[in-house]
This record gives sequence, C-alpha cells and structure tokens, in this order.
Amino acid sequence: MTGLGVASGADVRRPIKLSCRDVWKIYGPHPSGFVAPAPLADAAALRARITAARHVAAVMDVSFDVHEGEIFVIMGLSGSGKSTIVRCLSRLVEPTSGHVLLDGEDLLAASPRRMIEIRRRAMGMVFQNFGLLPHLSVLDNVAFPLAIQGQKPAQRLARAREMVELVGLAGREDSLPHQLSGGQQQRVGIARSLAAGPELWFLDEPFSALDPLIRRQMQDEFLRLQRLLNKTIVFITHDIGEAFRLADRIAIMRDGVVIQIGTPSQIALDPADDYVAAFTEDVPLVRVIHASDVMTPGDDELLEPIAAGTALEALVPLLAAGSRGFRVVDAQGEGIGHVTAAAILDVLARDRARRRAA
Repeated sequence: MTGLGVASGADVRRPIKLSCRDVWKIYGPHPSGFVAPAPLADAAALRARITAARHVAAVMDVSFDVHEGEIFVIMGLSGSGKSTIVRCLSRLVEPTSGHVLLDGEDLLAASPRRMIEIRRRAMGMVFQNFGLLPHLSVLDNVAFPLAIQGQKPAQRLARAREMVELVGLAGREDSLPHQLSGGQQQRVGIARSLAAGPELWFLDEPFSALDPLIRRQMQDEFLRLQRLLNKTIVFITHDIGEAFRLADRIAIMRDGVVIQIGTPSQIALDPADDYVAAFTEDVPLVRVIHASDVMTPGDDELLEPIAAGTALEALVPLLAAGSRGFRVVDAQGEGIGHVTAAAILDVLARDRARRRAA
C-alpha cells in the first residue's frame, strides 16, 4: 500500500518539513536484492521470498509527509516496524533504500559528518529509556548536548536552566537522577532533547514505562509544551488511546507496512481494514470526533458558538440540557458551519452499534 493516504487529513497550508519516500529496511547479507519497485504489489509474496532467503523485512516501502508544527504519530504492535522507521528517519539505522527529505535535503545522501551535525542541531530525540547520566545533576544532564556542541559553560547552563523551568523542574537543578521520580526523569530527558532548539522532535514510546497516572500527566505536559513551542514531531506509540489523544495525524503499521494514515476521526470513522478497526473499537467516537468533522456548512448566529476542535463528548451534556445545536467558529470567531443535534446523536448511535458488533 505504497503512499496510502500520504496526504490524508494533512493541513496542506503548512509546508512539508519531513518527507519519507519508499523507505525499506531489510536485514540480511544481500538486502538490496530484495527491494521491489514501488508500488508494493504483493507484500505477503515478497515477505515470503525474503523469509525464504533468511532475510528479515522490518520496513517495507513506507511513505508519508510530516508538516511543520504537526504531531505525527506512528503506531502499531510490537514488531510492526514503528521504531525501526523512526530510526531510519534519523539514520540511527541505515535504510536499505528510499529517500528521507528534511527541508528538501535527502538525508540518505548526507555524509556521516553532515548527519552528526543535523542530529546535533536539527533533531531532538526522546526514548523510552530515559538515558540520563547518573553522575550528573539535572542541570548538567540537560546542558550535556550543548557541551558537545562546544558552547561556553555560562551560555549552556543558562539555556539548561530555561529548559528545566520549561518542563516544571525549577528547584531540582542540583538533584541526581536517582533522586527523581520516573516522571521527573522523563521531564529531564525532554528538557535535554529540547536544549539545542531542534526543528524536528522524535519521541519513541517516551511514556510507556510510566505508571498510568504519571503517563497521563506527561501527556498533558507534552501537549502544553507543543502549544508553546509548535515543534514538528514524530511520536511512536503502541497505545491507541495515547495516539488519539496526542496526534494531528496517525500512521498505523503492521508487519513493516503502513496500513492507514489519517486524522484520529478519519481512522475511527473509516478504518482501512479489520486490523485497524480492532485497534479503535475501544475508543469512544465522541472523544475523537470534533465539531468540524460533523458540521454542516452555513452559519447560524442563533446557536451557541463552539470552537471547531471541540470534541463531541463536551457537547453531549449541553444537548441533554436542551441545546438544539451549535455554531462552529474559527480561531477568529467567524462562523464556519453548524452542528445539529441529529449529527451528534448519529455519532452516538454509530458508537453503540460498533461496540455491540465488537
């Protein structure tokens, strides 16, 4: 399914920051001999041939674009290829073939020295393993990548203090990692990844090792930071709830192949296959469907105004209290459509039917 939904749900008004085109990663003695021309016609047959030759296909013909300021979530089960593809994007793992373009520059053609420079200055990375240096304080951990860049001590420590405050750890600058909770350690990791002011932020299951309550708090913190910083983000997770909560768009992977790309509402309302539908069956539609997804064109100034991004979950109690519909407005307060009570009730009915079928 090469390029399936590459632009699906994307805000085309935003420039493309990162473009992944026809990327393969095959492990084995002669992997390039197994790369098929795009489009991928028969993934199962090709995988069988690869396996027969004792090769392993981790990523097969993956394509997508990530727009500036977008949170692009890649999700799938263990072994789906999601962590491999994010490492291919940064060339921590060398792709077998394909193209990865950052602001139009093909990273797969970049020299090792150029890639080191790009990783240091243009990319921030946060992984499930916090990777803090145990003998360094919070402040020195955050300042560490700036020291590698050669910044003077006063400059890098001032920047590190800014980042520590940004993630809510002011007052803990002198603490060692073992003196912090798991959530606090992850905040240090986030601060460290942001210290160099990266243009592109990679996060590979950064919260999966945390307890559920702390994980929810870190998701809130992540969204707060994104509102402040407006980074271009590629976020890896196996948790559909986390993906739907954080993503502007989601790419779902299975066996190294991208199955579907779309906004949370597109994926919930129109899953590409039974595999995607199984992922989403426990996610209430009213939490991921927004007013803009079900609105009817045409302004109605007599209705109560709501933002286009308002989840239907927030509107159900208002309907129960007697509202007959809602006026949908843009960021400037201009009416762009309206949502009827019938449209919301239809989503509720679909949700009930879907759950009964499951």
